[in-house]
Amino acid sequence: MSTIIDKQTINDIRKSVNIVEIISSYIPLTKKGKNYFGICPFHSDQHPSMSVSEEKQIYKCFSCGATGNVFNFLMDYENINFMDAVKICADKAGIVLDIKTNKKSQNDNVLYDIYEKAQMFYQNNINTKEGIKAKEYLNKRNIDNNIIKEFEIGLSLKGDMLSNLLTKKGYKENDLVKSGLVNKNNLKINDVYYARIMFPLYDLTGRIVGYSGRIYDRDDTSKYVNTKETEIFKKGELLYNYHRAKDEARIKGKIIIVEGFMDVIRCYTIGIKNVVATMGTAITPKQALLMKRLAKDIILCFDGDEAGAKATMSCIEELSKIGVTPKVVRLEDNLDPDEYIQKNKKEKFELKLDNPINIMDFKLSYLKHDKNLNDNIEVTNYINQMISEISKIDDEILKELTLNKLSEEYNISLDILKKKLNNITRSEVVREEKPKKIKKIDNKYVKAEQNLLYYMLDSEKAYKIYKENVVYIPEEKYRKLAREIDYFYQENEYINLADLMTFLSDNEKEKETLNEIVALSLKEEFSQEEIRDYINTIQEYNIQNELDRLKEEIKKEIDPIKKAEIAQKLVDLKKM
Repeated sequence: MSTIIDKQTINDIRKSVNIVEIISSYIPLTKKGKNYFGICPFHSDQHPSMSVSEEKQIYKCFSCGATGNVFNFLMDYENINFMDAVKICADKAGIVLDIKTNKKSQNDNVLYDIYEKAQMFYQNNINTKEGIKAKEYLNKRNIDNNIIKEFEIGLSLKGDMLSNLLTKKGYKENDLVKSGLVNKNNLKINDVYYARIMFPLYDLTGRIVGYSGRIYDRDDTSKYVNTKETEIFKKGELLYNYHRAKDEARIKGKIIIVEGFMDVIRCYTIGIKNVVATMGTAITPKQALLMKRLAKDIILCFDGDEAGAKATMSCIEELSKIGVTPKVVRLEDNLDPDEYIQKNKKEKFELKLDNPINIMDFKLSYLKHDKNLNDNIEVTNYINQMISEISKIDDEILKELTLNKLSEEYNISLDILKKKLNNITRSEVVREEKPKKIKKIDNKYVKAEQNLLYYMLDSEKAYKIYKENVVYIPEEKYRKLAREIDYFYQENEYINLADLMTFLSDNEKEKETLNEIVALSLKEEFSQEEIRDYINTIQEYNIQNELDRLKEEIKKEIDPIKKAEIAQKLVDLKKM
């Protein structure tokens, strides 16, 4: 943790906010008994498996094991560091903080630094005499100076100016080549980009991790050249403009997904800011989860051509796996959003966004586009495909409406279609049924260690019984966690799980063990006798372990006196 704020202030900030209020501003929560439940945003969750405890001020997912306090939630959901999470909570509580963080300690990867220097260079270039033509080109495409500034658009120049600049600043050749901004040919390094308008590509927190360079004053087979993937730039793990769009998307309750960064920039020129791009790649499970986190309503507005329709279908499939049903906008004349807005203006595009089609209407159109509907065999294949698609959705009303459309369009009995659908559904259920695995009974000693720690985390009473009967915990990871609990109590003179999570925020191994213990979800009430039973069971293991060790030792011992001493130890241990 790199911060000038003391631990007590951090704990006070955590206590000043309610975890239920914070998490419910991101995902809907429903109260059931003492706790609140919602769809977990950290895995492919279709049923509420995340529990949020107002009393304990923690959350935990019973499926994927995600666990933590309000800071952990914000860090994982917003993809931010610890101090940024503290700052968000402080802002919500009205606490003024002057936080200074050390960027080097947060991001010690030299590539971030290289891109930062390159960005200063590119942005400076576009505002010089050499940048006049590039700006004129952008202005002709209705990208004004405000948008250039907002998206930090720059310019690479002819020659190897960036390579020379970065070399003079002391960066290693290997790192420069790794960045994708520099090539090495014949023992000489040179710029990858020259005379191109440079569009920075960002990670989820807004740091520059790559570039896309566009020609503007000449013909070239490569209109755009993108930075190669690196350890910090993986297209399948990012959504372009995520860091700018997330707040706007939550305010509007809606996020628009497009394919390219120019589509995002064009939307900004007409005031639409709740928009992100997939970077032109096939949708990955990670990107689907990111979309799910942004807003409840997702609108897919991909390119209007056949490739865009295929990408839309692929995205629908990926989102459906995590329980998300998006809506779809299709653009005429094979146009992408950038082209469509320039041709048809703001009002017509907004009308499209306000009237998206549902996914089944899209599939009705998409799946028939390459079929000969005068051929009964092809019509049959198409209807069977549609029924298979209908079987994948949970919305009973949408199912009924789509079946009715098929029935009316092809004059087929609704009963026949429903029968076919039921047959598919039943066969899917049979296929998914797997023989139940017999759960292995936990070793009673391990269980005693886990249960003891569980109650120590939540109760000062349980902790004090442990301290009165200090016992050696055999399992190393549990022993280390017990030490951390002990140290926390000695420092603070109280036990609080949410604060302990903050205390362990820099200790990955202990944090992992803590999450494992919290996920046990044992009954809330316990008796002192139960805690003593756990301690006695652990002690029993230690004694048995020592007995086994001494038995081996006595076999190997030759000296009769030492052998007698070991035998006496065995007798004493057996009495225990």
